[in-house]
Amino acid sequence: MLLLAGCGGASGGSASRASGEARTLENCGRTVDTGGAAPRRAVSLNQGTTEIMFSLGLADRMVGTATWTDPVMKGLEEADAGVERLAENYPSFERVLGTEPDFVAASFASTLGEGGVATREQFERLGVPTYLSPSDCEGKDNSGDGDGSRTGQLTMETVYGEVRDLARVFGVEERGEKLVARLKSRVDTATEDLDASDVTLLYWFANAESPYMAGCCGAPGIITRELGARNVFDDTTEEWPQISWETVADRDPDVLVIGDLTRKSETAESAAKKIEFLESNPVTKTMDAVRNKRYILLSGQAMNPAIRTVEGVERVAAGVRAFGLAK
Repeated sequence: MLLLAGCGGASGGSASRASGEARTLENCGRTVDTGGAAPRRAVSLNQGTTEIMFSLGLADRMVGTATWTDPVMKGLEEADAGVERLAENYPSFERVLGTEPDFVAASFASTLGEGGVATREQFERLGVPTYLSPSDCEGKDNSGDGDGSRTGQLTMETVYGEVRDLARVFGVEERGEKLVARLKSRVDTATEDLDASDVTLLYWFANAESPYMAGCCGAPGIITRELGARNVFDDTTEEWPQISWETVADRDPDVLVIGDLTRKSETAESAAKKIEFLESNPVTKTMDAVRNKRYILLSGQAMNPAIRTVEGVERVAAGVRAFGLAK
């Protein structure tokens, strides 16, 4: 369980005020300044930022959450029950403003952009400071279509930086450091004495007709590198390129890491639907991983840049060991 009790550095910004007070920081090219007071009516627009805030013990300072792909992380059910869900997907801008927020956080630039809930400029013109997960702006190009592409490899340090950033905004830095230490310890434990250098992996997030598979350098890249394995699509820097099943079958990975999502915005969201497709489709049913049922199921959040990427490391490491593929 990641929920931390007690009171409280960030990846960037100044720290001129006393401990326990909110602090300004630089975030994705903008300055986040809550006016010296820690937020009391925060809204999180993506599950990733929501679970960080819950894990920092900030539910009592939140008035809304939105955009869920999975059930809330174990241990955070009570926090989740106490904060209103504004929408399972994107809420309207008006719905968010109706909560009278004093801080808005999101995991993805698309959420705080054109076609999302609203732009950062729209919130900030109304005096509402915003925060965007650095994992979706640092070393990432979101200017094209789709989910963007990576200009550099994402690491857990960026995710840990987000934890520290949000702890700083709310003046609970000590809680942030404790949470980061817990996450690092879990990664170390999961990968201790593991050699998966001969193992090839494929990550399927969603969609059966034109599937979204992980490229080299996002959250699945973190998992793969922590294990020392290889992603069969590490030759693309796109975050989630859509790839034909013929190409997937040709790469023939040892293990299929499958997103088990509860949302309903794409086809084959659940792992059960994905496996049913794989075992009945003439192109995929002869793949080695399918014939041997080498499937590892992950939540959508474990496949996104978030604290649950650690859960991804743990589950994939355990799966590789269970299949007898690790040295």
